[in-house]
Amino acid sequence: MYRIGRRELLTLISSMMALTALAIDLMLPAFDEIRETFDLAAGSADTSRIITVFFFGLAAGQLFYGPLTDRIGRKPTLYIGLLVYLVGAIGSALAPNYDFLLASRFVWGVGSAGASVVASTIVRDRFEGVEMAKAMSQIMAVFVLVPIIAPSFGAVVILIFPWQATFWLCAILAVAVMLWTLRMRETLRPEDRRPLQPTVIFAGYAQVVRTPVTFGYMIAMVFIQGSFIAYLTSFDVIMDEVFDRGEQFPIVFGAVALFFGAAALINGRVVERLGIDGVVERAFGAILVLQIILGVVVWRSEGQPEFWIFVPLLGLMISCFMFLMPNLNSAAMVPVGDIAGTASAMTGAVRVALGALFGGIVSARVVDSVTPLLVGVVLLSICAAIAVALVRRSERRAALAERADMAVIEH
Repeated sequence: MYRIGRRELLTLISSMMALTALAIDLMLPAFDEIRETFDLAAGSADTSRIITVFFFGLAAGQLFYGPLTDRIGRKPTLYIGLLVYLVGAIGSALAPNYDFLLASRFVWGVGSAGASVVASTIVRDRFEGVEMAKAMSQIMAVFVLVPIIAPSFGAVVILIFPWQATFWLCAILAVAVMLWTLRMRETLRPEDRRPLQPTVIFAGYAQVVRTPVTFGYMIAMVFIQGSFIAYLTSFDVIMDEVFDRGEQFPIVFGAVALFFGAAALINGRVVERLGIDGVVERAFGAILVLQIILGVVVWRSEGQPEFWIFVPLLGLMISCFMFLMPNLNSAAMVPVGDIAGTASAMTGAVRVALGALFGGIVSARVVDSVTPLLVGVVLLSICAAIAVALVRRSERRAALAERADMAVIEH
């Protein structure tokens, strides 16, 4: 059915998703140059808006691409998204002022949404349940290599070229991915195409909301995404203002990302043995323990902890999310396979938009202490755990009701 094998397909899908990470991570070392270019205050947190507006574009775009991919197919939708991605990247590179840069970043996020939606949808087309979770873990293992390499590579790029070169490089890589996808066949079957009509689109989104498992896990992923974005958008400030190690940011950021890659690889191996529920429960338990330890460390240091204690513990805690995101996403998509594109779009859009909002609120409070980050992540993690618990309770009630109905029928 496919011209390319399973491994190449998953690597290609990883590359699609990596375009989003590249759009964020490659330019992180350029924050100081961007501040200087656009007359922002030294160490200003305003540069975090370059990331948050991208996430808002990523969220808004998914609502458009989801129904489109269920109508015209996965590959045509991907090509549309990549073209918009190119427009946003080139606009960002040529931005004459900061407002134009932010607007271009929003467009860039909208384009990136196409690759994200299509990547998730193709995985749902090919896999289900635990197999989907394993595939997503393999994709994320490749995907998290980007934060390991990109900041350091970006730092080298801006040593040789102007900081805008990091944006031009993203545009070149998008073209490369577009050419690579020519080897991939369309995964949407002709009989599964849905009309591109408002009533049909809204019905699909309503189906997602009315599906307790999908909706509940989507809400849980919002809080997990918020935690990750809070870390992503505030870590450079923490490295610079709290630990006075700003020049080491690309190396430390990449080293922490190694934890993410290891967690994704481990998840792909253990999810088959423990099941999605078993892995999720253990991940929340590990997060709780690590947050308690971090809380004690931060409290005793009054928000100024020892670098070699805080950063490894933070990396371990954030890496535990790699045991949650692929598994919760896989579980959320199981009941809505008939509208895979629409469901992937809605869950992704809500997760990214609200996650960016919550993460932005937390990171805006990080100035010269790690306390706001830790408090924000703890609160968001608690909300995620509550959402998962409510889904589990709903599933148990549904199972009990089904058994009761069967008992009545038998009698």
